[in-house]
Parts: sequence; structure tokens; C-alpha cells
Amino acid sequence: MSSVTATPIIARPPRVPQLRDAVRAAPAGGVVRWGDVLGLPAPSRAECEALDALAVVRAVAAGQAVFAHGQSSRTLVVLLSGDVALGMAMPGGAMRTERLVHGPAWLDASSVWLDSSHVLDAVALTPVRVAELARDPLQVLFDQRPSLAQRMLVSLAGEVRRLTMQTHELMHKDAPARLASWLAARQLPVDADPNRAVVQLAERKSDIASQLGMTPETMSRLMRTLSDQGVIEVEGYTVRVLDVPALRRIGAG
Repeated sequence: MSSVTATPIIARPPRVPQLRDAVRAAPAGGVVRWGDVLGLPAPSRAECEALDALAVVRAVAAGQAVFAHGQSSRTLVVLLSGDVALGMAMPGGAMRTERLVHGPAWLDASSVWLDSSHVLDAVALTPVRVAELARDPLQVLFDQRPSLAQRMLVSLAGEVRRLTMQTHELMHKDAPARLASWLAARQLPVDADPNRAVVQLAERKSDIASQLGMTPETMSRLMRTLSDQGVIEVEGYTVRVLDVPALRRIGAG
């Protein structure tokens, strides 16, 4: 995060730039942490090296598009580092953010298997690195290494489960519960006190609110309510959780 002092809850949403070729593409060369991307069980060293041989890594500057809605998908796309907003471009160039992704994580691991186009716009919020895996060589690798294909299947199943849970929360939890649940999922412990935690906000209010299906104004009001209740304390980009059990109860709906 930049050292410039700012309040994270009053910024504009990102504007969607014209898609252009992102900058310096190169072979992966062992820089991809495939264990972090695929999850457990961790891939073997030989499997990681085989994936590295196929992956092409590129850097994308902050504010530039990683890929665009409607663009034909030719590769699986992995975010290696940095933050990317996924959403839809709006008239005038603004973007309606649906979710934020922090690397390492998949950006789009499904469209290419369906011979389809990207469903969302992906815009770099910070300088990012992405790795791309062409489908046909990857399919050959899976035929040669069935265990790696199984790891990919488990990884994609985890993505589906996570998105299903997010959809469930949007459909069935009220606004206070959604915000509390979002904070609880990102809190880090403070010392050895089980009742206190801290959340470092890396996103803007408009981005967080879009993910949670509420307006920025509603989110500000709910943050004040949680503060008045003694559940949290907000100072700049830092949210101190003063009552972890209470936050979890609210998040449970």
C-alpha cells in the first residue's frame, strides 16, 4: 500500500482503461508458487517445473486491464501478486466492482475450457504479475500427469465452493451481517488476545461496498454503527476489532 495518507472509504471506483498488451512477457522460470495457487495437497517439484515450462508471466501496470469482458479466452489466468478488481465496465469508463482478488489466486480458470470469452473485466489496482497457461499444452500435460489434473480439478472445485458461499451470503444475509462477515474473514489476531483482532483495509469503500451489495453510504453508516456498539474502531486504513465474538455473531446473521 502507498504511504500516502488517505481514508480508504471515500475514493472513486476504478476506471476501466483500454485493453492493451501488458508489458514484458517471459517464461515463468520458477517464480510461480503453484502450491499457493492449487492448494493442498501441494504439487510435487516435478509438477511445478512442468507447469513453469508452460506458463508465461507478464507484468501489468496499475490501472491497466488484465483482460476485458467479451475478449476471447485463450489461456488460464493466474494472479501471482498484487490486487485486481473484477467487475463490469460502466458508461463513462467507471467500473462496477464485483470482487477483488489478491494474488496468488485464479483470475479466470474456466472460460478457456468452455471455448468462451471472459465474463468480467479485470483491472489491476496495483502493479501485478500474472501467469498464463495455454489450454492445449496444458491438456497434454494433464494426460501425461493425471495426478496434476486431479489437483487442478480440486482447485477449481474450491473456487466454485467459495463463489457459491459468497452468493449465498449476498442472497440470504442482511447488510450488517455481510459487512461483519467480510471483516471477520479478514481479521488477524492481536498478540494472544482471542477477543481482539485487526483488519488492514487495502480496498476502497466503493470496491468493498460493491462486493457486499450495498452503497458506499450504507457501508459508512454500518461501520459507524459497529463503532458505536464497541465492536470495532476505525482509524484510517486500520479497523481494530475490539470484540471478536460479537463481530462473528453479527456476521452469522
